[in-house]
Parts: sequence; C-alpha cells; structure tokens
Amino acid sequence: MKSAILAATLMSTFSGIASAADDTAALAASFNVAVTSDYRYRAISQTRLKPALQGGADVVHNASGLYAGVWASTIKWTKDAGGDGDVEIDLYVGKRGDLGAGFGYDLGVLRYAYPSNELGGVPGFVNANTTEVYGQLSFGPALLKYSHAVTNLFGFVDSKDSGYLDLSANLEAGQGLVVNLHAGRQRIENNDAVSYTDWKVGVTRDFGVVSGALAWIGTNARESAYASAANGKFLGKSALVLTVSKTF
Repeated sequence: MKSAILAATLMSTFSGIASAADDTAALAASFNVAVTSDYRYRAISQTRLKPALQGGADVVHNASGLYAGVWASTIKWTKDAGGDGDVEIDLYVGKRGDLGAGFGYDLGVLRYAYPSNELGGVPGFVNANTTEVYGQLSFGPALLKYSHAVTNLFGFVDSKDSGYLDLSANLEAGQGLVVNLHAGRQRIENNDAVSYTDWKVGVTRDFGVVSGALAWIGTNARESAYASAANGKFLGKSALVLTVSKTF
C-alpha cells in the first residue's frame, strides 16, 4: 500500500509539471556537479572519510511550486557494512510555496536508492534502500524540517518510522559570504544505541565560476556504532569538510 501511495505521489507531481510543458517560461531546469573532501550525510561519512563526486538535476514548475529531481554520489558505506555498491541515487518530488507573513513551506517525498547494495543478505541488516517523507517550515534565513522514514532506514533492522529533525539558518555575512548553522537529531526507531545528535558551522561563497563551502561538522554518535569496517576509523568524527560545486 505504501508503494502505491509513493507511486501515486510521484505520478501526480510529474503530471503536474508535465502539464505545464507547453508554457516553457513556467518551467526551470538546473544541473549541478560537485566534489567534496568527505561526503557527510547527517554528519556520518558515507565515503569512509574520503572524497566523493556528486551531481544532479532539478526541474521546477514556478507557478505551482511543484518540483522533481535526481541526485547521485559515490559512496563506500554499503561495502563497509558488508554489502556492495558504489553509488547512491536520490529521487525526490515535492511542492514548495509561501504561507504569507514571511513563512514558507516545502513538502515532499525522497527515495534513497543504493543499487546492488546486497545488505539484505548481511546478518544484522536489511536492504539499504530508504524512503522518507518530509515537511519544512521556513522564516527568513531559518528553517525547521522533519523527515520521517516510511521504510526501514539505511539498512537498520526494524527502523521504520525513524525521524530526523533539522534546525538550520543561512545568514548573509557580506562580501558574498553566507554563514551556515545547523543542528539535527537522528532518531532511529528501535535502535536507541545508534541514535545521535549532529551539528555544523560553515560558510559558503559563490565565486561566479564555482561555489565553495567549508564546514566544521560534528556529532555525538557512538564510535562503536559508526566505525568503518575497512579501517576502523570513526565515521562521525568531527572534521572540516570542503566542497566545490557548480550549478548551471
């Protein structure tokens, strides 16, 4: 039933965007590529503390606020967990808009796909593929977002209904600099020992040709729960992460 609901949501959003195809001014498409010194997702390294290549594409129907996109990154964590696979592919659809009085909203569904991850055959894990629904409320530079897993979360057994709460702010600092502040809480259902809090303090700047982001990222996750099986290093260790990206 949940698969049917997800499929209906995807079809509805894409149909809404497609219905505006005859009005090219209403549609906006963009593409992005990036290289990062360490792909951190919710503060946990997905690449064994190594660099990653990333890229994606988005299409937005400006009049309605409907959007859809795809994004991908190289990864190593599924192999660390005893499975396989070298890439993460994210598919998402949603709707954003204004609520008035300076408030905005963003609602959508996101599918994290890990082709050939094979974690379903590893003792203590289930298939890594994950679906979340999310809702976001923004006001000025600040936002509050909650993501809720409608499947098991990233290979954790019996972790359906896990949730992630994200409080962030992006503050203009002059000279093209933006200060990025973030605090989050990952709650993993039936897995309290691997639930954790994370944070980030960083800056971004658009240099015209490319954009750069530098961030200090940390977490209170247990080292024993998030250690790489390949080298024993703590994947949630505090670190400075550099990302260079281009949108066109």
